[in-house]
Amino acid sequence: MPLEKGSLVLVDYTAKVKDTNEVFETTREEEAKKTDLYDPTRKYEPRLVSVGEAWVLKGLDEALAKAGVGDKMNVEVTPDKGFGERDPNKVRMIPQRKLGDKADEVRVGDVVELDDRTGIIRYIGSGRLQVDFNHRLAGKTLVYDVNVIKKLDTDNDKITALIKRRIPIEDAKIKFNLSGANLDMELPEETYLAEGLQIIKRAVANDIFKFVPAVKNIKFIESYAAPQPAATAEKKEEAKPAAAAATEAKAEAAK
Repeated sequence: MPLEKGSLVLVDYTAKVKDTNEVFETTREEEAKKTDLYDPTRKYEPRLVSVGEAWVLKGLDEALAKAGVGDKMNVEVTPDKGFGERDPNKVRMIPQRKLGDKADEVRVGDVVELDDRTGIIRYIGSGRLQVDFNHRLAGKTLVYDVNVIKKLDTDNDKITALIKRRIPIEDAKIKFNLSGANLDMELPEETYLAEGLQIIKRAVANDIFKFVPAVKNIKFIESYAAPQPAATAEKKEEAKPAAAAATEAKAEAAK
């Protein structure tokens, strides 16, 4: 049975460039280890997708809308439904000095930020740079090896997945209590200093309001515990004289 628009599903996939077989994205750790993409600090696991909501490339989104749970597919995504066609007007020649202090450090293939745009250096010569502001996969046909793992049906499963989508934490550290229309969430202390935390919390709340309509009120709880190491150290210092006194008493008794 095809998935309905707005369904929250977990998908496992590896994405490659069709012509070169280059892997540019994967949710599978074993696949990542075979490439330069592997990041040992990242947790590889199925990705949360809302079908038909443009959370993934259009070509993959359309394929998921026709799929069912448990389906395994090879999806070919053409440029018009992927990262777009290459636009020659997005390739510019600029003075090398425009990069400022780093002008002499850049090399062909480096990614640079210019005028609030991300570009790749294609050529360096005579004090000038050719910078390509097209997405590096523009004009490429892509192939996704996809497995639709699970559809999330319960409110608890949806809430857990939506929190993890915005805040990369382990399942064991996700704590919340859903009571009727009220949802209380306790974030782990390690997230309190995350950059843009207030924006992240607002985004989490908006996601939950959208996909879990029963929730009408959300409360984020932050808990702080008093530091313990100093108190422990003081007890150890207090224990030293007592231990020394006991040793002296034993010595006197031995005499």
